[in-house]
Formats: sequence, structure tokens, C-alpha cells
Amino acid sequence: MSDVLARDETTGTTRPARHRTLRLPGVRTWVRVAGAVLLLALPFYLDRFWLQAGLFAMAAAIGAIGLNLLTGATGQLSMGHAFFLAVGAYGYCVFAADGGDGLTGLGLPSWLAAVLAVLVAGVAGGLFSPIAGRLRGAYLGIATLALIFIGQHVLFNARDLTGGFNGRDVPPLSLFGLTFDDREVVVAAVPFGSAEKLWYAGLVLLLGCALFARGVLRGRPGRAMNAIRDHRIAAGVMGVPVARYRAAVFVLSSMYAGLAGVLLALVFQRTVPDYFGITLSLDYLAMIVIGGLGSVAGAVVGAVFVSLLPQLLTRYSDALPLVSDPGTGGIAPGEAARYLYGAAVVAVVLFLPGGLVRLAARRRVSPGSGATPGEER
Repeated sequence: MSDVLARDETTGTTRPARHRTLRLPGVRTWVRVAGAVLLLALPFYLDRFWLQAGLFAMAAAIGAIGLNLLTGATGQLSMGHAFFLAVGAYGYCVFAADGGDGLTGLGLPSWLAAVLAVLVAGVAGGLFSPIAGRLRGAYLGIATLALIFIGQHVLFNARDLTGGFNGRDVPPLSLFGLTFDDREVVVAAVPFGSAEKLWYAGLVLLLGCALFARGVLRGRPGRAMNAIRDHRIAAGVMGVPVARYRAAVFVLSSMYAGLAGVLLALVFQRTVPDYFGITLSLDYLAMIVIGGLGSVAGAVVGAVFVSLLPQLLTRYSDALPLVSDPGTGGIAPGEAARYLYGAAVVAVVLFLPGGLVRLAARRRVSPGSGATPGEER
């Protein structure tokens, strides 16, 4: 086939025009489309256990993205992430409950209660942000650790707000006339309960949080955060307001944790103080280390790994060696899960500093292409 001729208006001559090639979607695009379709179809096929496990992973991923902005991208060690999850979870209960159970409740619309709970978590982070803006490293970690002890004391003793040791029930979310409770809604001959309804809400929240965090990391704030992490003094010399950025990122991370706490409360339908302890904060640190520090995709991957592992071990404990129910002589599933992802943290630190997403990036680079694997954000 002959080339199409194009006329040059300046010289009056003709020359072969460049061919315009049609770029077809790549393999990664098709994989993403297939994954999106799969996630949308899962509520039609999975039982309640797997849906709740997936929702738990979504909530963990939202909280892990927030912590990765703080620790992975900005270099601020936080041991108090569980405190802000508790603020979000209990804040939602206080704002949305009507007080019929004898506990404090303002009776606000549940969607407004969720928004206010996230904002309250951000305010709590803002109150701590002057400290976060001035401390770094182990000193900041120890300071945030104090939040856990303060939070546990309040959760166990402020019984009118939290219900004390027994916790309190979580009002269902209502949005656009749809209530996310156990009343069934039949879709394509499939009954949709609370887990099925919350599945799509969780997907929307996770997608929005991931896209926002990715935009932050790829823009000017992300470059400033990385400069603060890599060399604080040099960043200040270049004009980056170090203390202001640290405080702002701490507030943003707290709001992410508050949203994760709201989603967790809606999934569990009851909040208990024991859950929001130091162990939960350590779990979140493990998530971002295993997945990849400073990476949104890494936070999601690490959250899925750490949150689903104990549930899978519990589900299949009868078929696994040395894993059994507590008190039966074997290792409890939760304890075995911590052994495994503790070992995963050590392996990642020693052999794969970029986390699991760096391993995936290395595999995407073809031999001899001259490209270097970049961090997936």
C-alpha cells in the first residue's frame, strides 16, 4: 500500500505522511478490566464469610494507604494508627445512634454521621499534629504510642459513649434511600444482605481513597513529602515548609484511619475496645512494609495479605498442621498468622526492600529493554 501524501504549505511540495498507528489496549489494561468485573460480580457468588473477609481487607487497605502516606512517603513513624480507627468507629456510633440503648447518641442521619466521624478523626490528628510536626523517628513513634494507651483508657471507662468492655451496636448506614442492613434486597434472583450491599460501598470508598492518594504522591505534595523523608534539612533549604507538611500529612492519615474505622464498624456491626489496641497498629505497620513503603498499590497488597491470612487459617485450620482452635494443643490461627507475616516482614526487609509491589515491577520489565523497574504508586 502506498503512503498517503501530505502537502507542505510552506514549500508547496508533497511528502509521505506519517502513518498513524492505532494503539490497542495493553495486557495490563485488560487485566484491570477483568479484575474490576470480577470484583463487581463476587457478591453474586460468594457466601457471607468471604464477603466479610473482603470488606475487612478493604477497610484495612484504606487505613494502610493513610499510614503509607505518613510513614512510607513522609518518613514519620506512627504507632498510634489504631487510635484514629477507634475515633472513626465510635464517632460514627455516637453521631448515628438514637440513644435508645441507654448510650449517648445524637440521632443524626447515618451518612452525615460517617462524614462527621471522619472529620473528628482528622481533628484528633490535628490536635496531635504540632507534636508530629516537630518530632521524628523513634521519638514520634513513642509519642504516638501514648495515643493507644489514652484511647484504651477512654474506651473502657467512658461507658456512656463507648459501652465499656461490651462495646456498643453500630447503626446501619442509609444512603440514597438504601439501608445497608440485613433486610434482603433481591437482585437477579440473588438476595443481597448487609455484606453484599456494603461490598459496593467499600469498593467505591477504596477506589476514591486510592486515586486521591496516588494523585497526592504524583504531584508537588508527593515530591515535597519524599524530600522530607529522604533529607529533612535539604528539603527545608529548598523552601519546603517541613513542619507544616508533616502536620498536614498526619491529619490526612488520621482521616484515612477514621474512614477505615467507620467501614470496620459497619462490617462488624458492633465495636469493642479490645480490637483497637497496640496489636492493630502493629498489623498496619506490617501491611505497609510487606506491600511496599510509599506505594498506594503496596498498601493495598499488604493490607489484603495481613488481613486475610488469619481468616484463611481460621477457615481451614482443620486441614493445616499445627494450627487448631485455642486450647486444643495447637497454635491458634491468629497467632499462627502473626508468626507468618512477622516472618514476611523480616524477609521483605532483608531481601526485598521495595515490598511485594517492587517484585511485581521487576517482573514487568522485559530483559534487555533497558528499562528500570519503577515503584508502582
